[in-house]
Amino acid sequence: MTTVAVIPARFGSTRFPGKPLALIAGRPMIQWTYEKAAASKLDRVIVATDDEKIFNCVKEFGGEVVMTRSDHPTGTDRIAEAIKDIECDLIINLQGDEPLLPTAVIDELVERMKNSPEVNMGTVAVKKSFDGEEYTNPNNVKVVLDKNQQALYFSRCSIPFSRNTPDQDASIYLHWGIYAYRRQLLFDFITWPQGTLEKIESLEQLRVLEHGEKILVAISDQESVGVDAPEDIAKVEKLLKEEV
Repeated sequence: MTTVAVIPARFGSTRFPGKPLALIAGRPMIQWTYEKAAASKLDRVIVATDDEKIFNCVKEFGGEVVMTRSDHPTGTDRIAEAIKDIECDLIINLQGDEPLLPTAVIDELVERMKNSPEVNMGTVAVKKSFDGEEYTNPNNVKVVLDKNQQALYFSRCSIPFSRNTPDQDASIYLHWGIYAYRRQLLFDFITWPQGTLEKIESLEQLRVLEHGEKILVAISDQESVGVDAPEDIAKVEKLLKEEV
């Protein structure tokens, strides 16, 4: 099975313009993410961008990058354009704003997909307790699973809703936005219209569930730190120093 990771990278961002080029410990953020992915067992890693500055940056540090159109409605559409002429079986969608992305998480997701030919898409979640702000924060997407560790639903709401005090063994699962697509599913996805649930929750993955496809969820005991705003860079640099 040939595996390719694509990192969609746009220059424009409402909260943090130029985020992929922001320096973290002297190197652009997109380079940190790229090198983390390249250290995995993936066959190939590609940055997909619509910005010449990002394109040139990736070229300068020796990464593979392709220019894509600027009018894509989603990062998934950008990924599809990037790999349309590339022979591959499994495509991994990685977020470019996770410079601390654990390489082992990528390898685990790929391995799970290789061993689960009955599903065409996979993603990652982290197990948490019901306590705390993570459960109620709508910026944290939650997922509920069936007995086969496949997604039943994703929501910004607190799911499963705790009507009574949960027992000590009860857990929630926070979704981590890493995706694995089999090639045909990816190209089917971009032809499907947005579904009602996707529009309500503003979550692309619900389009897949609404079309009757299964999503395998790999449970990780690791976590990463995303960079959403300029102030997050100092936090990431502190963690990088701790890794050394």
